[in-house]
Amino acid sequence: MSYCTFVATAPDSDRKTLHKKYHDHHYGFPIHDDNELFGRLIMEINQAGLSWETILKKEDSFRAAYSQFNIEKVAAYNEADRERLLNDAGIIRNKLKVNAAIVNAQAILELKSEFGSFKHWLDHHHPKTKEEWVKLFKKTFKFTGGEIVNEFLMSTGYLPGAHDVDCPIHAKILKSEPRWKSHGIQEK
Repeated sequence: MSYCTFVATAPDSDRKTLHKKYHDHHYGFPIHDDNELFGRLIMEINQAGLSWETILKKEDSFRAAYSQFNIEKVAAYNEADRERLLNDAGIIRNKLKVNAAIVNAQAILELKSEFGSFKHWLDHHHPKTKEEWVKLFKKTFKFTGGEIVNEFLMSTGYLPGAHDVDCPIHAKILKSEPRWKSHGIQEK
């Protein structure tokens, strides 16, 4: 067994350690907490046009800036909060991405009123193809193009492909996550 290519080929030990921690403990694993799912969506949106390494290095700053990814608090953000975020050097200061976080938190609150939780909404629509998910996300959320949706869903276990099939983490996720069986994915 070998690790996924992006971890195995990371050029230096700091970068390798950063990616390996995310790879081994987060990437592809299901998230059951709505605030954490929302946080992953914020991070994936902010990664657009940047490296994932940049986002991982700023994760603590994102958590602090966005009220520990508390959906209700972010949904209530006002213009002063937008300005605060746009002036926060610890996060990505992009007006469209900041606005997407707030608008998407409000959309998640609406989903929660109908489905009980963001996770239940995702589960209700699972399984779908990547194309079907992208269409649904574009109808429901802001700043959610194909690659953002794909990475969000792979990183949270709703789409396969997070790990190479001979990666030991891939096998670990398969053993712990029944939803992968709906994709027809089996252990190697």
